[in-house]
Amino acid sequence: MAAAVGLRSFYKATGRLLCVHRIRLYSNFRSLKAKYNCGLDKPLWRYRNPHRLFRTTIVSHGQIVQFKLSDIGEGITEVTVKEWYVKEGDVVSQFDSICEVQSDKASVTITSRYDGVIRKLHYNLDEIAHVGKPLVDIETAALKDVAPEEDVVETPAVSHEEQTHQEIKGHKTLATPAVRRLAMENNIKLSEVVGTGKDNRILKEDILNYLAKQTGAILPLSPKPEIVAPPPTTPKPAADKPKTPRIPLPISKPVVISQKDKTVVISGFQKVMVKTMSAALKIPHFGYCDEIDLTQLVRLREELKPVALERGIKLTFMPFFLKAASLALLHYPILNASLDENCQNITYKASHNIGVAMDTGQGLVVPNVKNVQACSVYEVASELNRLQSLGSANQLGTSDLTGGTFTLSNIGTIGGTYAKPVILPPEVAIGALGKIQGLPRFNAKGEIFKAQIMNVSWSADHRIIDGATMSRFSNLWKSYLENPAFMLLDLK
Repeated sequence: MAAAVGLRSFYKATGRLLCVHRIRLYSNFRSLKAKYNCGLDKPLWRYRNPHRLFRTTIVSHGQIVQFKLSDIGEGITEVTVKEWYVKEGDVVSQFDSICEVQSDKASVTITSRYDGVIRKLHYNLDEIAHVGKPLVDIETAALKDVAPEEDVVETPAVSHEEQTHQEIKGHKTLATPAVRRLAMENNIKLSEVVGTGKDNRILKEDILNYLAKQTGAILPLSPKPEIVAPPPTTPKPAADKPKTPRIPLPISKPVVISQKDKTVVISGFQKVMVKTMSAALKIPHFGYCDEIDLTQLVRLREELKPVALERGIKLTFMPFFLKAASLALLHYPILNASLDENCQNITYKASHNIGVAMDTGQGLVVPNVKNVQACSVYEVASELNRLQSLGSANQLGTSDLTGGTFTLSNIGTIGGTYAKPVILPPEVAIGALGKIQGLPRFNAKGEIFKAQIMNVSWSADHRIIDGATMSRFSNLWKSYLENPAFMLLDLK
């Protein structure tokens, strides 16, 4: 303390206002930040204790920094501002959420690069923001030796051993800035937290669970899923009562009739639909339809539903449809390919990234399950649950919506039996699945029985796929679903 007073008196004589930006205590790996403390004008000053270092930098207070919208990737040049999390005059810190923007592919939350005060919002809600243009103005004490567009990230000082522990052999821990900030505030090493998200990504819940345990030990790599008790079964009525026809209820708000025409700008997912469908008009489509007897699959799913529910997974028919399609694509890889714009080369895709069309509040989106050929039915179901949850919350990421190689659209969840699906470029095939309904059919003995029938409608690019190939693929896919045990022969 006496040394600090002496230094303050020494530099007071120079007539210069200086500032200590950061103090690092290497003895216990802690970091303390002081924004407005008096200090030194030297880059580095050593105290008598060799483990205590002062790093100093001259700062200019009250500087306005224009925080520009960074490149989001995937060739996106503009986004729509959907929600502001701050207003003018708010105090923000690094990694605090600034706003949510929506491109034609996904919604993205923009976080702050700086500590400071919001002075200006450059866009209103639903306005178009361009990449590289100012998003907000932040009044901050910006460092003089930091580039205007450089991220200023403050992390606790760690030794070389700890840094190596967090990135072992170049393996980078996957976590969002908000999760990293939460871990930093609680002095948690991300290397000691087991991520339960996709590709072992660490989620906020993983940090909170780690804090709750307070053991400091590394958790097992495969945590046991939470066991959820199956819902109680209701007793069946003794006699069949005539069913009352179900009247479909509207899912949207009542339409308000206006006396004036209204013109709106096409944006968001609707904009990408216009772009994609315009490109699809260049593809010569041909259709193929068939019906599938899912009686055995319906029975199998009823047996497996409680088992999946104990693992915390909702098991629908889609995981079986996707896995059967992947097994059939191994025999007919031309349907998992793409054609270049000049129609000179065909690229056979190694991964089966099968898209699933979803109807969300913001329009039609088609996220895809990656590498279905290497996944079990249970793993496909788990990934579908994740995508459906994100889709309902309008939080699907760009990686979830890009890279598809084949698509299935389950129109049967809404209603309908047949459709004419449109191919999503650069893919070359798509299938539309109708609703499952009990219909009378004849068995081999000519006896009538109740069968669970689903209709499928295929569309394929006739430039590289002929009708015979589409028919053989459909028949193989159909055989897997009508006799689920057949899938065991081809599973790897």
